[in-house]
Amino acid sequence: MSKTTVKDVSTEPGPERGAGASGAQGGSRAFALLLMITGAAGLLAAWIITIDKFKLLEAKVEGRTFTPGCSLNPVVSCGSVMESDQAAAFGFPNPMLGLVAYGIVVCVGVSLLAGARFPRWYWLTFNAGTLFGVGFCAWLMFQSLYRINALCLWCCLAWVATIIMFWYVTSFTVRKGFLPAPAWLRGFFDEFTWVMPVLHVGVIGMLILTRWWTFWTS
Repeated sequence: MSKTTVKDVSTEPGPERGAGASGAQGGSRAFALLLMITGAAGLLAAWIITIDKFKLLEAKVEGRTFTPGCSLNPVVSCGSVMESDQAAAFGFPNPMLGLVAYGIVVCVGVSLLAGARFPRWYWLTFNAGTLFGVGFCAWLMFQSLYRINALCLWCCLAWVATIIMFWYVTSFTVRKGFLPAPAWLRGFFDEFTWVMPVLHVGVIGMLILTRWWTFWTS
């Protein structure tokens, strides 16, 4: 009598196992769209700020004044932020860095939407880039609120886009096992990723509200 062999399919490289074995992982359509939208929002903000910065410099050379369209009052004053030393932290206008960084995010989102898969090192590098971005934004927020004493609306758009981007990319790398994390944290990100960016943006909003409370309520 011949013996029937039962195949153990648990060891077969299915979709998830194949991705883990090769080290390559793609993203969902929703994740790809989120990267495209947040990247496009940051790119728009960086583009407008760059144009206004050039107009501001051109006006100075010609001996005239230029007021950006988003300079609405003493607090919401994009011109004050653009003319500050912090607006060129690396020796060139900050938004020029944003044009490159946010453009990369849009490209990653489009690639994922087209079905691209990236290895672990790529995702960790991408996550590190978003960490740098959110850290740089935190520094700019502090400088804007407590040193420059003015807000730029386009900068605020870039801050929000970067915060959302950072938390969702971090959630992705944790849930896919690229970043080591306890099971409860993976479970939390799997269900409640949205909580972290909402809390983060909420804290920034409260800081802005309390920093100029007298102005807002007068």
